Amino acid sequence: MKKIRTIKRTILYVLFMVIVIVYMMPLMITFTNSFMGSREVESNYAIGGLGADEYVDMDVVPQKATVSQYASLLFDSPVYLHMFWNSVKIVVPIVLGQILVSAPAAYAFTVLKFRGKEGLFFLYMIVMLLPLQVTLMPNYIVADWMGIADSCLAVILPGIFSPLGVFLLRQFMKSMPDAYIEAAKVDGAGHGKIFLWVVLPMVKHGIAAVAMLTLLDYWNLVDQAVIFIQNSEARPLSIFLAKINSGELGMAFAGSCFYALPVVLVLLCGQEYLKSGIAITGLKG
Repeated sequence: MKKIRTIKRTILYVLFMVIVIVYMMPLMITFTNSFMGSREVESNYAIGGLGADEYVDMDVVPQKATVSQYASLLFDSPVYLHMFWNSVKIVVPIVLGQILVSAPAAYAFTVLKFRGKEGLFFLYMIVMLLPLQVTLMPNYIVADWMGIADSCLAVILPGIFSPLGVFLLRQFMKSMPDAYIEAAKVDGAGHGKIFLWVVLPMVKHGIAAVAMLTLLDYWNLVDQAVIFIQNSEARPLSIFLAKINSGELGMAFAGSCFYALPVVLVLLCGQEYLKSGIAITGLKG
């Protein structure tokens, strides 16, 4: 019986490894191709001239590693860095604003008692479950009414008030023991002190999870930027990456790797917060 369990476990491990390799292969090819020279990349992805019985002889490992693609990207292509900072200017305010708005709102939905609280939170959930394409038109109408339709604010403000952060942090706060809050009330602390000195330190993992999920979501935004930002020079890097492929292909690999670097670093540094945050959100409904 023990031998059978060992065989099953080995088969599962091998199956999982195959799945991981399949999913990681495009990322690995992008990474290794970014260290190829422009001629080698072009020869790898030459289109045309193949018969029905021929195949593409594509190298995964560079014959001669070089950082020329990164040098061209960072020093010879100022547009790329300009678009990169456009992404930073959009995402950083959204992440900070999401935390500043969602934490107090989640505290109100968890601790405060007022009429219609559950109904209002139910509306929050409906908005959260709506597809992005459904909310784009109402957001555009409001942005046009406010006079910010053709600016980054039309993307930043809806991102700040996204209901996802409120939902996640409310789940975190509902998992806290009520005794901590009751003890603070007995000591004479008001809601401000309870929120700042009792609740926030206990939900720091949840705040980190919200920050990382928001970063992942808006770092890769496309639809909002295309609709709300008409000025191409103000658009984020996620829009510009699609145009690199039409130029020098080797630079596209280097640009994709450099574009993914901030997100990868954040996930590597905060993966424990993210895992614990996602796990705790399912403990209480």
